[in-house]
This record gives sequence, structure tokens and C-alpha cells, in this order.
Amino acid sequence: MRMAKTPDAARTLRALSGGVLLAAAFALSGCATGPDRKPGDPLEPMNREIFKFNDAADRYVARPIATGYVKVTPAPLRTAISSFFSNIGDVGNFANNLLQLKITDATEDLMRIVINSTFGIGGLIDWATPAGLPKHDQDFGLTLGHYGVPSGPYLVLPLLGPSSVRDATNWIASYPLSPGTYLSTEADVSLFVMRFVSARADLLGATDILSQAALDKYAFVRDAYTQRRQYQLTGAANAALPDYGDEGGGAAAPAAGASTTAAPAKPGMGGSSSSQGLPNYADPGVAEPASAPAGK
Repeated sequence: MRMAKTPDAARTLRALSGGVLLAAAFALSGCATGPDRKPGDPLEPMNREIFKFNDAADRYVARPIATGYVKVTPAPLRTAISSFFSNIGDVGNFANNLLQLKITDATEDLMRIVINSTFGIGGLIDWATPAGLPKHDQDFGLTLGHYGVPSGPYLVLPLLGPSSVRDATNWIASYPLSPGTYLSTEADVSLFVMRFVSARADLLGATDILSQAALDKYAFVRDAYTQRRQYQLTGAANAALPDYGDEGGGAAAPAAGASTTAAPAKPGMGGSSSSQGLPNYADPGVAEPASAPAGK
């Protein structure tokens, strides 16, 4: 006899979903390490396999859906949907800034929620940003880092993407802050799908650039994620990327052609990869122009 799933049971399953994904990743970690592992990324073999799965799922499912969404949805409506979910995200920003005792930022987050939820018709219109209230970007992983909890190894979560052992707690800690937690299962699923499609549509241009620029997409995403999280945590413009080179090669030997002096640009500012302190992703089989003999 088939038993009906109660709302409490459904919510319990959703609460455990983030923990199940994290537990699955660690269950695979027993076969994740090997001779190809790199310092700072000991789970690389496992991470690369999960990355391949995520990339395939994105290429054949998420990207086509997001592309279709952009084609059939007018730009003003897409902006309203993005603003709606951004307003929901300010709840998490407020909670984490409050936990970090950043009273000014928390106050700004609360004011953004009040203004956009009332005058912005539930967040569909962003009035707070033109009013001079900045949009913050906080989560529970950054809160733990604020109090000295190390990030741990880099970790790629199935379907959820780049993370770390510390940052993986975001998916569990954000559960009570999500409006879907207090709605029916059907409404929660619909809200999650719409948020995912909207977020993926906003990243269509970025993934086009990634596909064209990166010879090793996994390494590019890993380095970009690691540097961004370090910048979010410390605000240091000269936050250095971890050394993913050969253990026996020594830390003092940079990759050929890589810039080791330039600091990364702040988010939203232009500049080449060298000016931002990012690794050089040139084909190692192509000789540098400076190495050509004089006179040729």
C-alpha cells in the first residue's frame, strides 16, 4: 500500500539533501586521491570526475533550458525575477553579517529588504541600489572563515559546482532562510527551479567566455573560485592563489609566462589575466617569443 508523503517528511528530506550530497562526496574520497593529486587540491581526481558530470549536465540540460528561457521571456520580466531572488538573498546576507558583528552592513541589508519588499512589490523592483544601499555577498562559509575556520580542500559538489569542505555547509545553513522551507513541496520545487534557471541565464555570457578562453576548464574554475573566496573573506587585493604545482618543483618556480607581481583587479574591473594575477593558461607546448634566438 502506497503511503502519502507528509509535508513534514518532505521538508525533512529537503533539509538532509545538502548533507547527503556532501556525504556522497566524502564517501568517494577514499578513491579520490592518487599520484595525480596536487597540493591544495588533494581530491582532484574525484573532483575532475564530478566536474565532468556537472559540465555534461550543464551542456545538455541546464544551458539549453536557460537559453530557451532568455528567448521566450522579455528582458524586463527576467530582471524582475532576478531582483526577486536577489531580495531573498539579502535575508542570508543580513543573517551572516549579523553573525559576523558587521552591524553597518547588516543594517544596510535589512533596509534593502524592507525597501525592496514594500516599494519594490515583493522585490520585483530594486529600489535600494539606486538609493545608495550596496548589495553585499555573504554566506555561512564566509562567516565560518571570519572566525578562523579553514576552508579545507577544494571540493566539487554534484550539480552544485565548486565549493570547499567549509563552504559546503552553505547548503545546509541556508535551509531555514529559504522561503521554500515554509511552503508546500510543489511550491518549493517550483521556486528552486525558477531560481536555478534565472541564475543560469544570467551566466550565459560568462560560460561562453570560459569555453573559449580556458584550455583546462577545471583548473580555471578552481583557481577563479579559490581567489574569489579569498577576496570575499579578506578583501585583500593581493590575495595569492594556492600553489597547484608539482610538490617537488618548489614554490619559487612560477609557471612559464605567468605574472607573479601584479595584484588581481577588484571585482567588476577589467584587465587581462596577467594584470589580475591569474595563472597563464597558454599552451605549454608553444614556445615563448622571448625564447627565440636573436635575429629571428
